[in-house]
Amino acid sequence: MQQFIHEDLDEDILTDLLEEINELYEASEQTLIELEIKPNDNELQRALFRSIHTIKGDLGLVNFTPMIPLLQHVEDLLDFLRKGQIEYTSNMSDLVLLSMDRVKIFVENCIQNGKAEYDASLFNLLIIQISKISPSNSAEHDKILSEAVLLLDPSLDVRAFSADLQHGDNRPPPSKLATTGIPKHLSQQKHGDILFFRELMKPIEKRSMYWNGRGDRIAKLAAYVNKVAGLPIDEDQLAVACYMHDFGMAFMPIEILHKQGRMIETEFNLMRSHVYKSARLLEHLDHWDEARKIVMQHHERMDGSGYPLGLKEADTCDGAKLLGILDTFDAITHNRAHKSHVVHPKKRAVIEINRIQDGQFCPKWLGMFNKSMAVLLTK
Repeated sequence: MQQFIHEDLDEDILTDLLEEINELYEASEQTLIELEIKPNDNELQRALFRSIHTIKGDLGLVNFTPMIPLLQHVEDLLDFLRKGQIEYTSNMSDLVLLSMDRVKIFVENCIQNGKAEYDASLFNLLIIQISKISPSNSAEHDKILSEAVLLLDPSLDVRAFSADLQHGDNRPPPSKLATTGIPKHLSQQKHGDILFFRELMKPIEKRSMYWNGRGDRIAKLAAYVNKVAGLPIDEDQLAVACYMHDFGMAFMPIEILHKQGRMIETEFNLMRSHVYKSARLLEHLDHWDEARKIVMQHHERMDGSGYPLGLKEADTCDGAKLLGILDTFDAITHNRAHKSHVVHPKKRAVIEINRIQDGQFCPKWLGMFNKSMAVLLTK
């Protein structure tokens, strides 16, 4: 490890620097979330490039030199992206977030202690790795980026989970998500219903800036994991449940939805009531009864400590077991309603899901989730 001691700088300059980096970091997180929904949006790509470019420039102004070469190569990568020469991937998102994590920690240590340690050899390896990417080798980009991410955080190697619960099915899973969460080959009535539910959720998702695109993300991932598992859950019912499970959240006070810190008991009980409100919307549609059951049970826990009915694993349907995992995964990779909430890169989120205490998630479906994410994140 090397040690960097910065020159004597005015405290106000350092405070302003950290404030701007924090603002740009948060803006970049939001941009990356939106890029997951619209990966080809050039305005978002350009905004991400500008954030990294500005952070690099700010560090140059105060001569915080050790971070600049790494940021320059991340900037070069994003320059390819904004010019349409390479495609956005989730591994690119992880690399940007983890690189910015290093920058934040470095700057905070400099401000608090007047010095900071950094691993120059690691940064050199990262620079070499990122430099391998060019518009001419697009087939290798995800592999290169995945290896770069593991240099920054080796604990994000999700391949360790890929052997979980094969259940005798040795067919390779599909290598990517479908473009939509709506199943194919539906009857005209069911197709119309799901489109209606999807459109119904769009204005509801806009009620909170942290929900945008949530239904589509969860529906697509649920369809993928279900397919990997051999389609034990009815695709149509699962899709409707994914779109409708948080409908009741629209009727929660926004100050509770965005509350920072712990909720008091009355607030928590009000939040828990959203499953009844969501399920009630489907209760008179007999052909969506299984979807209603999934919605009603998706906050149950396998040890009986969930809500609203305190059901245990044997009494909870498979769709609810899967949706409970994916609902949590989406929250820790996208939701930023609370300042204390950390947005995790997807690989780190998989690790966090697996570290959650026994009793919350179904081991069978957690295994299927792991197997699916190992393919999606290391393909």
